[in-house]
Amino acid sequence: MKINFVDLAAQQSLIRGKIDSNIKKVLDHGQYIMGPEVSELEEKLANFVGVKHCIGVSSGTDALLVAMLALGIKPGDEVITTPFTFFATGEMISLLGASPVFVDIDAKTYNINPSLIEEAITPKTKAIMPVSLYGQCADMDSINQIVSKYNLPVIEDGAQSFGATHNGKQSCGLTTIGCTSFFPSKPLGGYGDSGACFTNSDELAKIMCEIRIHGQKRRYHHSRIGINGRIDTIQAAILLAKLDIFPEEVCLRQEVGDRYTMLLNEIPEIMPPYIEPGNTSVYAQYTIQSGKRTEIQDEFKQAGIPTAVHYPISLARQPAMQLDSNDLPVTDVITTRVMSLPMHPYLTEEQQNFIVSRIS
Repeated sequence: MKINFVDLAAQQSLIRGKIDSNIKKVLDHGQYIMGPEVSELEEKLANFVGVKHCIGVSSGTDALLVAMLALGIKPGDEVITTPFTFFATGEMISLLGASPVFVDIDAKTYNINPSLIEEAITPKTKAIMPVSLYGQCADMDSINQIVSKYNLPVIEDGAQSFGATHNGKQSCGLTTIGCTSFFPSKPLGGYGDSGACFTNSDELAKIMCEIRIHGQKRRYHHSRIGINGRIDTIQAAILLAKLDIFPEEVCLRQEVGDRYTMLLNEIPEIMPPYIEPGNTSVYAQYTIQSGKRTEIQDEFKQAGIPTAVHYPISLARQPAMQLDSNDLPVTDVITTRVMSLPMHPYLTEEQQNFIVSRIS
C-alpha cells in the first residue's frame, strides 16, 4: 500500500485548474513582486484569523524575525520560548543578538508550560514567544494573563497551527503578533517558502510592512533597518487557490486525527496526542509517544510507511545554542519518545488501519 507522509498531489488534483488560472494571471500582469494577489491574500487571511492586519512575508522564519524587529528586540535582550520546536524559533532570537531563555514544556501538550514562565522573567525579558506545536495552540490565555503584569508582548509562533483555535479564537490572532509559515507541508502551504505576520496594532502593522521591504517608508526613503522579506506574488496566487478549500481541509485533518486516536487508544504502550479542552488541532503532525520508537520505525520502514521525529534534539542541546546547562527534564524525555505518523487531509481509513496494524 502506497502511503505518503504528506500528500500534496492529492490536494493539487482538486484545485489544479484554479492554481493554473491564478498563476496565469500573475504571468499576464507581470507584477511578480507585491502584485495585487498579495494584498488580496492578506485581506482574506486577516479576515480568516479575525484580526485587522496581515503582512505577507517571505517565510515563517522571516515572520519571526520581522515580528521581533518590530518590537525592538536587540542585543542583550532576553526572549522566553520553548526548547521543543524547530530550530528557527531560537535561531531568530540569537540572530538578533538576543538570548533565548528556554522554559520546559507541558508533558501532555508538548507546548511551553505557562506555570514556569513567570519565574523565568527578568529585567532583560522583552518578549515571550510560545510555539503552537504539532497543530495545537499553546495556552495563550494563561500566557497573556501572566505577561500582562509585566507589560510584555507575546509573539505566537503559529507555523504549525494555522487553522487551529484556542477558546474559540483562531491561532495567530491570540497575542500581540501571530506568525505563521506557508511552507509546502504546513496545513496551509504554498509551493515554496512564504509566511505571514498578524496583528491588531496599526502601529506594529505599519512597522512590519516597512521592515519587509528594507525598512522603506516610501521609495528610496528608509526609516529603519529592515530585510528583503516580501512574499512572492506567485506564492500569494497559489495560496489564494488553496485558501478556498482550507476550511474543509481543516475538518478533514481533524477527522483523520480523531480516527488515529480512536485506533491507537487500543494500544497500551502508545500515547496519542492530547488536545487540551478549549483547543482544536489542525494536526500539522500526528505525533505519538512510545518507549519503543526505534522498533516501531524499523517495522514501519519494512512496511513502506514513512515516519519522522519532530524533534530528536531540543534547542537547548543544539551545539549552536551552547546551553547544555538548562534544566529541562520533560523536554529531555520527550525528545527520546516522540514519533510522527503520516498525516494529511486525504489519508483514507484503509491506510490508517494499515498503519496502526503495523504497531506491534
